[in-house]
Amino acid sequence: MNAVTGLPSERVTLFIKNGTYHEKLIIPALIPKISFIGESREKTIITYDDYSGKPSNIRIGTSNSYTVLIEGNDFYAENLTIQNTAGTVGQAVALNINANRVIINNCSLLGNQDTLFTSAGGAANYFKDCYIEGTTDFIFGDATTLFENCTIHSKKNSYITAASTRQESSFGYVFKNCKLTADENTTQVYLGRPWKNYAKTVFMNCEMGKHIRPEGWHNWSKPDAEKTTFYGEYKCTGAGFQPKKRVAWSHQLKRAEAKKYTMENILGLDFSKTIKEMYSIKK
Repeated sequence: MNAVTGLPSERVTLFIKNGTYHEKLIIPALIPKISFIGESREKTIITYDDYSGKPSNIRIGTSNSYTVLIEGNDFYAENLTIQNTAGTVGQAVALNINANRVIINNCSLLGNQDTLFTSAGGAANYFKDCYIEGTTDFIFGDATTLFENCTIHSKKNSYITAASTRQESSFGYVFKNCKLTADENTTQVYLGRPWKNYAKTVFMNCEMGKHIRPEGWHNWSKPDAEKTTFYGEYKCTGAGFQPKKRVAWSHQLKRAEAKKYTMENILGLDFSKTIKEMYSIKK
């Protein structure tokens, strides 16, 4: 990264060879349009072990416990693993995305509590063909984010998402064609709970394992949030999909409502066009 100049006019692609890179990495806001292409998803590993409250010369909280922090807009990553190996010690972020129009393709995000932090309110992110694992609230934050064809793996009885969607945002987290899996002894997992009261999370055409609790959603002991959140599902499958047992304040989308959940509506026309152009190049 030190060799990349600020504000590049064209996309800069860095090819990363197989290896384990033990470092805390920042993509600065002054360096947009960066691509990281790993040699292989399983063997190109960026890893660190910070966690909230870790003894250090600087105060480490949730937001700066990351292994990788993305602040430069239009970042792209492919074929690599980002992990936080701190263990079950509390909040320990693997990837913090504080940027707009970020694409993560065919990557693994490994951790426990708070693995993925989408921290940029008003921003849009896109995940495709990724594996994301964790324990509590392991996908959390403000940004509008579309997950397609991803595996979402729970490692303990807890909560998958903790969205803090802004009130003015039409969409929060949207999972399409994803697979929800769990460790063998994990049997009681909620789809989500509201970090903030306008949380929005929707699962569409997802396969839900038996570890998903029948009620599906939790109000985080905030009854008022039941009136302001939007938690929904549409045409999901699997033993964990029990629409008749879901909490009364969640939604089973009708076909007309589901039609609104296009990539263009969720992420915006320009970002959607960029995504489609990038993938057409790769075909």
